[in-house]
Amino acid sequence: MKKLFVLLFAAVAVRGNAQTPTPAPVPSDTSWKHSVVASATLTQVSLKDWSPGGEDAISWTVRLDGKSVLDDTAYVWGNNYKMVYGQAKLGSGTVQKIEDRIELESVYIYKLGIHINPYVSASLKTQFTEGVTTDATGKTTPVSQFFDPAYLIQSAGFGYQPVKEVKTRLGAALREIVTSKYTEYANAPSVPVADRVKTSVDGGIESVTDVEWKPQEDVLVRSKLELFSPIRKFSEVTMRMDNAVMINIAKYFVVVVNVQLINDLNASTRTQVKEVVAFGLTYSLF
Repeated sequence: MKKLFVLLFAAVAVRGNAQTPTPAPVPSDTSWKHSVVASATLTQVSLKDWSPGGEDAISWTVRLDGKSVLDDTAYVWGNNYKMVYGQAKLGSGTVQKIEDRIELESVYIYKLGIHINPYVSASLKTQFTEGVTTDATGKTTPVSQFFDPAYLIQSAGFGYQPVKEVKTRLGAALREIVTSKYTEYANAPSVPVADRVKTSVDGGIESVTDVEWKPQEDVLVRSKLELFSPIRKFSEVTMRMDNAVMINIAKYFVVVVNVQLINDLNASTRTQVKEVVAFGLTYSLF
């Protein structure tokens, strides 16, 4: 009996050692993922002895859209940056700016393992060069410049992603409007010039919704809606909406349709609208 027990124990030990060891789990890739797309558009019209009339014209725009994402098991850290600049010249007139945007955003989301997750974020919006308005006589008046104004928002709250294409977040926010010379952006229109401040700071509620959808392989739809409501004047909601459709008609050629809406009572009592339809070159740097 003792010998039989020893033989059975030896057989079990040999069988256990002969089993194939379980392979170690492959670690997930948690490195930074970068995506940068550059595009440029150019329109040129030249007329000579053209009986219907008209003027020579030229316009150009360059655009850089980038994203850097670190997707870890415990958190997601995403950084978005957008830079756009363009000019146009009609006939013998002066060169005027038609596009000028610097937009930076960083969002850190802590994963709770559910659909709703806490986040902290920071964003900056400003421009590259001086902006002017032109009256009927052709006189130009400067109205803005680099970091004048600059819009900075820091917020914390909770984010929700119902589907892959849609992300939305809502949280408490602190908004700073920084100016130097053009203080009207940091003050209500009713504030006298002598009483205006160069920097305004408002606490409030911020809501941001991002949509990024590819209905087809060569079509990309992007939409971003930003709302900020200050605590002191909760009904005065600042709204910014940026909608874009990019259609790749060939490997390096793209058609861009962009519509921007801005409702900011400090800048204008009316809703500002900008529509752009452009054709040009595009190239993915990363």
